[in-house]
Amino acid sequence: MTLTSLSGLTGLSGLSALPGLTALSIPSPSSGVWYLGSIPIRGYALSIILGIIVAIYIGERRWIARGGRAGDVQDLAVWAIPFGLVGARLYHVATDSGLYFGEGKSPIEALYVWQGGLGIWGAVALGAVGIYVGARRKGIKLLPMLDSLAPGVIVAQAIGRWGNWFNQELYGKPTDLPWGLEIDPENYPGGLDFPAGTTFHPTFLYEFLWSLGVFAILVWADRRFKLGFGRVMALYVMGYTLGRGWIEDLRIDSVELSDVGGLRFNVWTSIVLFVSAAAYFVWSSKRHPGREDDVFRPGFGPDAEPTGDEVAAEVDATEVDAEDAEDDETRVSAQGDPPAGSGVDSDVEPERT
Repeated sequence: MTLTSLSGLTGLSGLSALPGLTALSIPSPSSGVWYLGSIPIRGYALSIILGIIVAIYIGERRWIARGGRAGDVQDLAVWAIPFGLVGARLYHVATDSGLYFGEGKSPIEALYVWQGGLGIWGAVALGAVGIYVGARRKGIKLLPMLDSLAPGVIVAQAIGRWGNWFNQELYGKPTDLPWGLEIDPENYPGGLDFPAGTTFHPTFLYEFLWSLGVFAILVWADRRFKLGFGRVMALYVMGYTLGRGWIEDLRIDSVELSDVGGLRFNVWTSIVLFVSAAAYFVWSSKRHPGREDDVFRPGFGPDAEPTGDEVAAEVDATEVDAEDAEDDETRVSAQGDPPAGSGVDSDVEPERT
């Protein structure tokens, strides 16, 4: 952290700083991209990739502990990751379409994911669709898989928020708190200007710490109460939205739906999802107390009985092997004994040396 002069700072909504105050602050990186030769290496992308790797690792361990097979989570990630990335970008573009469409805009920039702009709820929604598709193909029950993945997903979100730090984006209102975030003036939201030395709420850091706290609660609650039937996932949604609501309210980035009934659209989204998840948690606790006995659908899993088709295939393979063995015996018999005078006695074993 660095010392920053906050003399004369004036913030938004009546926020102000004490004149002449000197405080600590969090610096932003001078650049969020580095080059390996001509190849750009972006901090935003590294944050997302690291988050995905950690989520898969945590999810795999939890899935195996629930009775799943090693490798299942990695197989489902092949479906979830592309679905989730597309969903995240679609959500962002749909809720901030004015950034990409209209007079003077460049629609092709809607594809520039590396510049930031991934909506978490689009990622969760379409990512879940990808998981469903992969789970159906492997005979995996969806709810225990979602319960296994939820803690890893919240950690991935926590790590991914550092991408906002690299991009100097999605920060909060001006603040004189000692952990205020320094932002370069060229990264201020359009139409806003601030006195030199202004620092801002590091909302990326708030969400990082909040998400790690939610992770700890999810793991503890799952071990303590043996949650099942999607209740870990519901608790994840409740925990995340509870924090996202107040963190979103701090942000000053320009969004198209910034005033929907007095609140930003994402705040309303958090409220609706929190209530929905809480209702499902209560309903599921009464309807399906405890945890699933089996995480695979009937006929699947490592201990599943072979299906009729599998048995038939095995019988066919056995019959083919028997026919091949019979053909070999027939060929040997057809060759007969060696001819007379050949010097070979078929009843005498060859001498061993």
